[in-house]
Amino acid sequence: MNYKVSVTQGEQEQFASFIHEQIKEFNNQRSPHHKAARAKGAVKQINAIVTDEQGQWLGGLAAEQYWNWLEINDFWLPEELRNHGLGSSLLAQVEQLGRENGAQKVLLTTFEFQGRTFYERHGYKVVGIVEDYPPGSCYYTMVKNLS
Repeated sequence: MNYKVSVTQGEQEQFASFIHEQIKEFNNQRSPHHKAARAKGAVKQINAIVTDEQGQWLGGLAAEQYWNWLEINDFWLPEELRNHGLGSSLLAQVEQLGRENGAQKVLLTTFEFQGRTFYERHGYKVVGIVEDYPPGSCYYTMVKNLS
């Protein structure tokens, strides 16, 4: 087979889409769990939204549930709402909803300058560390058992 390699910089949306689709198809063929998660409705979105009196978003938590896992993707509160128990309450409510829907574990990632100690106080364990990412900091993968 003859082929050519070119290394480029800059956006290549069509190429990125092509590679993404190839990986999805590879995973679908080798993992029934991946294929099942792509079925309509298989991934459940969970959001805990904090609003002000006018209904404007202030912060909250966005997660997905699939494979008996709850995955926390984004969790943010403004400084003035931190350290009053609101974050702990949001996390507990989302975990409870996950349990009720069959989640057995929770997965999240966080940077050293973000919420590692917060999550550890709530029973999360570091299962992976990428050191010096970004430079001078660490990136953590954390898991909590819900059962």
